[in-house]
Amino acid sequence: MKPAQIESFFATLQAANPMPVTELEYTSVFELLAAVLLSAQATDVGVNKATRKLFPVAGTPQKILDLGLEGLENYIKTIGLYRSKAKHLMATCRILVEQHGGQVPRTREALEALPGVGRKTANVVLNSAFGEATMAVDTHIFRLGNRTGLAPGKTPLEVEQKLLKRIPAKYLVDAHHWLILHGRYVCQARKPLCGQCAVAAFCDFKPKTSATTH
Repeated sequence: MKPAQIESFFATLQAANPMPVTELEYTSVFELLAAVLLSAQATDVGVNKATRKLFPVAGTPQKILDLGLEGLENYIKTIGLYRSKAKHLMATCRILVEQHGGQVPRTREALEALPGVGRKTANVVLNSAFGEATMAVDTHIFRLGNRTGLAPGKTPLEVEQKLLKRIPAKYLVDAHHWLILHGRYVCQARKPLCGQCAVAAFCDFKPKTSATTH
């Protein structure tokens, strides 16, 4: 994908969705961190279902600690891997209370030091909560980076670094939301909906359907 195509690709996605946001529901930076931590190998829909009950009761690190491990597990047991996620979230809340005054830190290093928080989760928090131009490469973005020719790479980190280099600065803050939503609903894993794709004309992926019109 050439620079002019990348510009058109994101201009088109921006025109269709000027203010993209994560589909995870949250009302504070901590709730966002908790939701992203819980969302590993789970759907946003499934996480939202659990956090709609959890957050009104325990929406701060201290209140999660007050629930206790078993209490937390009861709220999130509908989410995959809930036992290990509950342990990670409890440990993270303890660190937030003891080392950060109950606040979510704003640096990548401090975020990645939290149990259950990897590079991808840190990137989501830095981007969605603090407005930083980071790229959280999940399975959707990894697939899109390679399939479209936007940022081919063998590892998520390689795709992330190429995306940060190739996407024009004015689109960077919102780019990962556009790519995730596009991957989730249009450029799907098994059968991309090329015939319904607004950015098919700028994409390197060849098996286009005849329904594509530009």
